[in-house]
Amino acid sequence: CLKNQSISLLIDNQKMGIQERIKEIELELSRTQKNKATTTHIGLLKSQLARLRTQLMAPTAGSEGSGGGGEGFAVARSGDGRVALIGFPSVGKSSLLNAVTDTESEAAAYEFTTLTCIPGNVVINDTKIQMLDLPGIIEGAASGKGRGREVIAVARSSDLILMVLDAVREQNNQHRDILTNELETMGIRLNKREPDIYFKKKAIGGIKFNSTCQLTQMGDDPADTASRILSSYRIHNAEVLFREDASVEDLIDVLEGNRKYIKCLYVYNKIDTLSIEEIDEIARKPDSIIISVHLNLNLDYMLQKMWDYMGLIRVYTKRRGQMPDLNDPVILSLQRHGLTVEAVCKSISKDFLSIFNFALVWGRSTKFNPQRVGLTHVLFDEDVVQIVPKTITQQKQSKDYRAKVDFYNAKLKKERSQRHKNKKNK
Repeated sequence: CLKNQSISLLIDNQKMGIQERIKEIELELSRTQKNKATTTHIGLLKSQLARLRTQLMAPTAGSEGSGGGGEGFAVARSGDGRVALIGFPSVGKSSLLNAVTDTESEAAAYEFTTLTCIPGNVVINDTKIQMLDLPGIIEGAASGKGRGREVIAVARSSDLILMVLDAVREQNNQHRDILTNELETMGIRLNKREPDIYFKKKAIGGIKFNSTCQLTQMGDDPADTASRILSSYRIHNAEVLFREDASVEDLIDVLEGNRKYIKCLYVYNKIDTLSIEEIDEIARKPDSIIISVHLNLNLDYMLQKMWDYMGLIRVYTKRRGQMPDLNDPVILSLQRHGLTVEAVCKSISKDFLSIFNFALVWGRSTKFNPQRVGLTHVLFDEDVVQIVPKTITQQKQSKDYRAKVDFYNAKLKKERSQRHKNKKNK
């Protein structure tokens, strides 16, 4: 017990030291003027900041729930998508979950009513989507305040974040910016795509830097800025290729390799207490939607927006000579496995990929109906797909056919011997 206590005390002291260094770097960043001459210096400071935050987030022995596995936060995935409700206390997250799902999450007029992760399921376009009601987080959640790390760690595993905001309090408190900053600190990038930067470590050869466009956010000498940032990560041999006008922060995100890019929908609740002019101003903000759970206003539109932001589509399958099965669609997600014919094959059975010949597609993704396509064809919502497998003759001509036959025979022989042993034991 004494040994465990001493280890925990040592870890706490190390984290306190990291937090102090983070505060010092943040203070220096706030004092540094931003221009082309200081781009390299700011980049080095941000790379140090990113490494320290990664150390702070890393799970260590004796750290409870640092990875989001704390008591009440481990929820098994269900459905074809996962949506996390994030927000400050008493903004209406539990009331929203109760309004759109069959789950009863406790809702009251006082703060921190929800203390654990409450799951619920909502059906949108015949698709079951899991919604998670998470406890309210406060400013400083990324550093561990109010179990904020566990809450944000659960949000990392979601396909969409619903940031629920109080439309009345938001005008003075700027909760949207605070929560976005907390999620950014934990490596979650909202409504952003992964930067188009190629990076590969090498054993020798030094730093090889190239770009296919003009770089306006990397200072006067982009190659020197990138080399110095790589050196701060102790990387001295690598290839770096910028395919877009990316920034220093984008390069750091690529080097860290633990960033999560998630779509976010900002939901402003309690609009029934605002004027028409105030509602109109909020509704015009990007990625925003206005609702009132109390009056059941705009909830259907919010659910449809969730579907669009998650990038879900329904694909119907059909057998040769039969009508398509419109009762059991295959749900594809842009964020999980993609929207291609290959994703349909994987969803049905992995064996389809090895015997896949071609597919016939009817729908909006084709130039004519039906169109013969391959595995890389991108499907649209409500397309119909018929997968045509290889014939026996075609399968025999494939290079790995002999290996497949040997594997099947070995598996069959093992099953027969197991059945023979079971009979002897009886």
